[in-house]
Amino acid sequence: MSFELTYELIAVLFAVAMIAGFIDAIAGGGGLITIPALMWAGLPPTAALATNKLQACGGSFFASLYFVRKGFVSLSKMKWSILCAFVGSALGTIAVQLIDTSVLQFLLPFLILAIGGYFLFSKKISEEDKQQLLTPTAFGFTAGLGVGFYDGFFGPGTGSFFALAFVSLAGYGLAKATAHAKVLNFSTNIASLIFFAIGGKVVWLLGLAMLVGQAIGATLGSRMVMTKGTKLIRPLVVIMSIAMSVKLLSDQYDVASWF
Repeated sequence: MSFELTYELIAVLFAVAMIAGFIDAIAGGGGLITIPALMWAGLPPTAALATNKLQACGGSFFASLYFVRKGFVSLSKMKWSILCAFVGSALGTIAVQLIDTSVLQFLLPFLILAIGGYFLFSKKISEEDKQQLLTPTAFGFTAGLGVGFYDGFFGPGTGSFFALAFVSLAGYGLAKATAHAKVLNFSTNIASLIFFAIGGKVVWLLGLAMLVGQAIGATLGSRMVMTKGTKLIRPLVVIMSIAMSVKLLSDQYDVASWF
């Protein structure tokens, strides 16, 4: 599929980014919407990942800003986690650019489907703080570095994986974990964007338009993070991830030509 940048395409992807930003601020997984949408628009896999990082910076920044201003997050206590997440994401971004894009195109549908399965089968997470298993420094060098690498290499669902790590390893309740996850997600997005930009993979005009949409959606979604909105969003993400995986596989193997 060829890529042609039009005003109509920008408008559609702006709306997609706004919806993704809203969902991502509450439950994570916004990349499950934006990456398939960018590939649908005709961007090659690596360019889709790169442009997605640019627009995702808007959502993660404004969600993080909201949580910091409300006192949910102390940046000084997160310094090692922020640094490790940044380094991990940078390494992942370098790695993904060294891989043949045909390999990435083959893997994307299965990775998207796997993350959809995570949303479907993951157990309900408590809102109450529990026992802390790792110190903030140890958390940074394990979960921060590991999930950061994943975000640079692929990305969708990173906020959810960070939140799950904060719950299971740092003992945070869901709301607190979600707030801290957005800060680390902003760190990984910035790192990945820098190295994608150096590699010349970013479609800047489209990414900036989507960034504005992400910022609007994230601002609205972050205000609802304490509500039960996740119950509505989880089924949406599962259904969308399955549908997009089927579409990508169909395009990859040209299923239409079989009939």
